Amino acid sequence: MPFAYIVHKGLYVVVSTGLDRVSWTEIRACQDQTKTDPNFNPEFDQIVDLRATTSFDMTGEQATVLARRMIFSFSSKRAFLASSPAVFGMARMWEAFTELSDNPSQIKVFYDLSPALKWLGLEAMPSAI
Repeated sequence: MPFAYIVHKGLYVVVSTGLDRVSWTEIRACQDQTKTDPNFNPEFDQIVDLRATTSFDMTGEQATVLARRMIFSFSSKRAFLASSPAVFGMARMWEAFTELSDNPSQIKVFYDLSPALKWLGLEAMPSAI
């Protein structure tokens, strides 16, 4: 699956990972699954690791819908990691859409893992999927 997640309950963080070309349908399904996961708490922080993502298969309107869904709380910190300008730009767009929603959470987009972990208060990257 090109988009998946794992809940690290003891660290209060969700690690979501994108691989290759990620679609609107895959992200929406992952959001739905995360929201109903018994180990998930909307107060948790999130790392969205898009470093292996090459592109997105979704319209701007679909990105807006996904970004505005209430999955995490307003106090959650969500660090998006990107390795290419195109993926970084999509993550920044997601950040803007979330900020403009009725249910904003704190999102920052990073190219490097170290400052993202520092912002989240983590010493190391939790194991991925």
